[in-house]
Amino acid sequence: MIGTLTPPAPSALASVTTGRRRRRRRWALVTGILALLVIVAFALSLMLGQTNYSPAEVWGVLTGHRVAGASFTVGELRLPRATTALFTGLCFGMGGVVFQTMLRNALASPDVIGINTGASAAAVIGIVVLGLNETAVSFLAMASALAAALAIYLLAYRDGGSGARLILVGIGVAAMCQAVVSYVIARAAEYDLPAAMRWITGNLNDATWARALPVVGAVIVLGPLLLVLARRLEILRMGDDTAAALGLPVERSRLLLIVAAVGLLAFGTAAAGPIAFVSFLAGPIAVRILGPVGSPVLPAGLVGALLVLVADFCAQYAFGTRLPVGVITGVLGAPYLIYLLVRSSRSGGTTL
Repeated sequence: MIGTLTPPAPSALASVTTGRRRRRRRWALVTGILALLVIVAFALSLMLGQTNYSPAEVWGVLTGHRVAGASFTVGELRLPRATTALFTGLCFGMGGVVFQTMLRNALASPDVIGINTGASAAAVIGIVVLGLNETAVSFLAMASALAAALAIYLLAYRDGGSGARLILVGIGVAAMCQAVVSYVIARAAEYDLPAAMRWITGNLNDATWARALPVVGAVIVLGPLLLVLARRLEILRMGDDTAAALGLPVERSRLLLIVAAVGLLAFGTAAAGPIAFVSFLAGPIAVRILGPVGSPVLPAGLVGALLVLVADFCAQYAFGTRLPVGVITGVLGAPYLIYLLVRSSRSGGTTL
């Protein structure tokens, strides 16, 4: 009879179900391995350094016991630094992959489209021009990151926020903010330069609990929100027309994702400065490892955390002097950015 729908064969349904289970298992396996690597890197950053401590000594410090030498070195120096690195990496990885996935372009990273640079410009002005204290500078940087994201979105908005327009407008905003940073640094007094430099490349050398706790709270509050919105993000990845046809409120979903992602990026930047290229690298690495098997939000956050922890350890001990962690991540990210730009010019796109 014409118009009668034929139900799918049982074998086809079984094949689809098996495929879904296989993809879920792969996602869980990859995410679990990344989480284990992050835990190992975190533990090693507490144990190793100019003075090495055993796992038992580190565990004693973590459980509140007094351990000679380790209580200060691990509890007061290494633990806040490693905690800041861990949660800042989570913020940058999760926030960055939201933009890259939503706009379907690896160049749509907060490093590239001006969000992190906007925070840096405001922070440098706060330090050099306004003479603000550390807490006020952090709040100013967070507000500026949100303002930069809002400005980019509004400037690019025309019958919906086109991904290409957002990227181009963001690159322009980033260039303007970078010019502001260069001008203010050129006129800064010598005693302002060390504090201002943290907001140019990202630095964990002066990490404290006062900086670590807000970013921990941001991940606890905004991280689950992004995971809940991950399904919407996957639908937006198909394109606005397809997402609307599937019944998704496109602009509302995009706005929620942007607010949550920028919130994470703002707190991460306030804690450690705009650590170069972590947001840019974490998403593509996570997607390459995962394949098309699920949301990359949590895996990208774990990759970001792993990148920052490993890069910070190398910055402290691999070169005979303590470098800003952003120097190491910048060395890793710059060649990949050049590669993406070359590939984009040849193929006409850089999808994530």
